[in-house]
Amino acid sequence: MRIPLSWLREYVDLPASETGRDVQAKLISAGLEVETVEQLGHDLKGPLAVGQVLTIEELTEFKKPIRFCTVDVGQANGTGEPQEIVCGARNFQVGDKVVVALPGAVLPGDFQIAERKTYGRMSRGMICSSDELSMGDDGTKGIIVLPPETEVGRDAVELLELVDEVLDIAVTANRGDCLSIRGVAREAAISYGLPLRDPALLDVPAPNAYGYPVQVSDPAGCDRFTVRTVSGLAPEARSPIWLQRRLQKVGMRPISLAVDVTNYVMMELGQPLHAYDRKLVQGAIGVRRAGEGEKLKTLDGVERRLHAEDLVIVDERGPIGLAGVMGGANTEIADLPQSRTGSTGGTPVDLENATGDVVIEAAHFDAVAIARTARRHKLSSEASRRFERGVDPAAAAAAAQRTVDLLVLLAGGTADAGVTEVVAPSAPHSITVPADHPDKVAGVTYGRETVVRRLQEIGCDVYGQDELIVTVPSWRPDLMEANDLAEEVIRLEGYENLPSTLPKPPSGRGLTHRQRLHRRVGRALAGAGYVEAPNYPFIGEQVFDQLALEADDPARRVVKLVNPLNDEEPALRTSLLPGLLGALRRNDGRGSHDLALFETGLVFRPREQRRAATHLSVDRRPTDQEIAELDAALPEQPRHVAAVLAGAREQAGWWGKGRPADWADAIEAGRLVAREAGAELVVRKGAYGPWHPGRCAEFVVVADGAETVVGYAGELHPRVVKAFGLPDRACAMELDLDALERVSDGVPQAPGISAFPVATQDVALVVDKPVPAAEVEAALRDGAGELLEAIRLFDVYENEEQLGEGRKSLAYALRFRAVDRTLTVDEASAARDAAVALAGERTGAVLRG
Repeated sequence: MRIPLSWLREYVDLPASETGRDVQAKLISAGLEVETVEQLGHDLKGPLAVGQVLTIEELTEFKKPIRFCTVDVGQANGTGEPQEIVCGARNFQVGDKVVVALPGAVLPGDFQIAERKTYGRMSRGMICSSDELSMGDDGTKGIIVLPPETEVGRDAVELLELVDEVLDIAVTANRGDCLSIRGVAREAAISYGLPLRDPALLDVPAPNAYGYPVQVSDPAGCDRFTVRTVSGLAPEARSPIWLQRRLQKVGMRPISLAVDVTNYVMMELGQPLHAYDRKLVQGAIGVRRAGEGEKLKTLDGVERRLHAEDLVIVDERGPIGLAGVMGGANTEIADLPQSRTGSTGGTPVDLENATGDVVIEAAHFDAVAIARTARRHKLSSEASRRFERGVDPAAAAAAAQRTVDLLVLLAGGTADAGVTEVVAPSAPHSITVPADHPDKVAGVTYGRETVVRRLQEIGCDVYGQDELIVTVPSWRPDLMEANDLAEEVIRLEGYENLPSTLPKPPSGRGLTHRQRLHRRVGRALAGAGYVEAPNYPFIGEQVFDQLALEADDPARRVVKLVNPLNDEEPALRTSLLPGLLGALRRNDGRGSHDLALFETGLVFRPREQRRAATHLSVDRRPTDQEIAELDAALPEQPRHVAAVLAGAREQAGWWGKGRPADWADAIEAGRLVAREAGAELVVRKGAYGPWHPGRCAEFVVVADGAETVVGYAGELHPRVVKAFGLPDRACAMELDLDALERVSDGVPQAPGISAFPVATQDVALVVDKPVPAAEVEAALRDGAGELLEAIRLFDVYENEEQLGEGRKSLAYALRFRAVDRTLTVDEASAARDAAVALAGERTGAVLRG
């Protein structure tokens, strides 16, 4: 929210010596996030004067149209003689009042104005546009044309209010009241201890039977709807300079008088309004939910298909506006287009069709309904931003009255006697809070008097002694419970005044076993060349199709968020792969082609039985039963570890050739994680979702005699690679880290070191090609017995002429060692022969050669 300091001073008598920086410091101390203070006109230097165009000579001998003008600037140039100026703009004519920068002036950006010869003529100054004066968007991108009544020779810097300071405030989601000059003025008044001239304190006539007919069929979605009408607006009336300049300073573009007035009041009071052309509204105005499939063309020219949950404004024909978001084009105000100051610059206008009678709507809508509608239609507006964060329902009537007053003042209209106000009955929100509750929260003794004073300053009615009954003001819907009130007292007393006390952790408590495991796994993968790449846990369900998961795959069952950050990713992830594959794609697209990434994080699985979470109190520690009930209502959240690879795994250099990452590297990453977890991992051939069916390994652990699949690794399927836009032959691994932890013994095992030498025996076994190497290795391990220290597959050979059709050779290195003696050749050979015999019995393996 942009807050011009000049506008703020209208409601709070800030000391004249206070600068924007001073006000910024005060508001930050009160808890508002004032990001910047923009100094408007700080680099502007006069003379800048109002001039009237006397003559225009068209210079046609150049490639682009050029005009040689004489302009009367009164006594601003010291002589009273017309000023000769060369100008290329064409949106003004003889007789128009314009802004002239005379020689010696300096415009924003250190643009110095001087007499100079150009296009064969001497130009003594410049006729200015709004861009050249850094005034903001006026919709014309041309010369500023002032109203005809503007005095020639007047100082344009003062007239256009070019020098000002603007505070840019990042308003948090709970402080909708600060999306207005009124709300920020209240905060400034409290910070300086000054009175507030509340612009919403107006004499508003009571509702009567003569008002415009209104029907609200959904009081839950719209609990207040105020309608006023104004007749006889002068079609040629334009927004005055002061109003347009205030809109520009807050970041809005002046459009037309009726629209500008509603925008001005919205910025002033925080209440969004809408003005309808009365002759285009047919019958009574109503508020209801949209019918599924109804359509509405909004003011931005887009035809929107409405949802059954959308709140809409309707007349006899159907929807005429998207409630709280944007009006409809079928009742748009047919006002005259205006330049920055109101003149049309000689453009012909249609006075006959200009709006003369308007219907003004000021309503209060349900914040959740408006937020969902705005996101559903991807249509965020100034109105929806305010309704989402909370609008003062009591301000609707005052905002409508303020709009009526301004239209009557500026356009010569007449306020109709009818006043319509439909209000759903509701009671003010009251909170009972101990008077010393803020003291306990802050650890500071404020005392009852200070607590009551601070709550009254923000608009609360406070009664009671030790137990305070606090009635919250209508403009603070974020104050819901005692802790909210405590926060108000603390912030107004100053966060900087809170004592800094470091917590004292109990001695003897370090990381848990689970935390140590997660850190060991991360360090091990980092040591193996992987880079950690954490990702957000949100996904869209279309990612399961990209991963080629079966329709009945359990991973497709997701937990959906009620209020997602991104409508395209409304679910919590059931796998770490989508985020990692997205990171792989982004990095590859930015030129990093040799990649090895990993992530450890939670995945989320919905429980079979859904339970409502209990609301825990914050004034005490929850009981074990309450924590257990809360955990039971949450989805299952196991921790997984995943890794992805692409490009070169080993770089080429003077030491030799490099090699690309392949499925074996992904499998080894899984084995590495299992070793760190102290779990025995069985690796065998598998087939699942995103992996290539011929290059996929299945990870299995055995607990209590039962096998459990805990993950997969290998090369990704080409269709998955294409769907995600990944490099060719990309590989991936994913493991259930919690499952590994459950089967581990929990005690890290140090490697055994023997003083006796190792005996190495190599065997080459010929088996059928479909036989997995893991089965052969398992048979060799079981057959070799306790003397076997390690086994490693070092060669795979296929040759039909030597081995026969459909056969392959697997060569293993077996390492034998005894803990108490040096093995003899006979002992090592016997263990090897036993291993070969069992492999032959289980897999049909025979010794090669």
